[in-house]
Amino acid sequence: MSIFSKDVFQVSPSLICLDMTDVLNQVKELEAAGVNLLHIDILDGHFSPSMPLGFELVKQLKPKTKLAFECHVMAKDPEYFVDELIACGVEQIAFHMETTDHVDGLINKIHNAGIRAGVAIKPSTPISSLEYIIEKCDCVLLMLINPGYASSAGESQVSYAARKIMDLQKLISRCNPNCLVEVDGRISLKNMEDFPQYGVNLYVGGTTCIKRNDIGGSIIKVNEALEKGKSNIGR
Repeated sequence: MSIFSKDVFQVSPSLICLDMTDVLNQVKELEAAGVNLLHIDILDGHFSPSMPLGFELVKQLKPKTKLAFECHVMAKDPEYFVDELIACGVEQIAFHMETTDHVDGLINKIHNAGIRAGVAIKPSTPISSLEYIIEKCDCVLLMLINPGYASSAGESQVSYAARKIMDLQKLISRCNPNCLVEVDGRISLKNMEDFPQYGVNLYVGGTTCIKRNDIGGSIIKVNEALEKGKSNIGR
């Protein structure tokens, strides 16, 4: 079964939340804990006012791990960043549809490189904006906080998260049942228990659910929460 199957519910730990002074060992801990995916935020410091990760880190890390890389491009001009990720040989790229005039063309470019393609949208971007692109998306990444503000004490997960996920699922069911739903932004164990019933497969794991000083223990708790979530489906 593909790790990107609709039947798989899993966490994708965020590289940026790991200990950058010991990143390779921490990635190996994720592997040992049974994780399949690594979430990589690619930032320009403008669209998302956060410090970026260097492409050199991504390039050097890729051949040293069995984890698949799924990348979230948060940049005002994503084309350059997408080109670099294609060269790195990552498995999935999602870029913000708010940042380019040629959403369809950029998805085509990623697909032509043999890589899964998707779009990400900010909390305030309506689901209706996906109407004429959803057929081409392998995934849609819903931001549940504003990009770049995860460390801001006053920034909490949006109150309308469940409603937005359900609206997305209606569109997916109608136009592209194979499209995965991914959520990002203060993702908690409670989210992992609640959101599978709405059709969320991928959960970006940050500091709210993965502790860098206890990666193995954190993944055990994550898997327990996802199992609870799967048991709620259809109830």
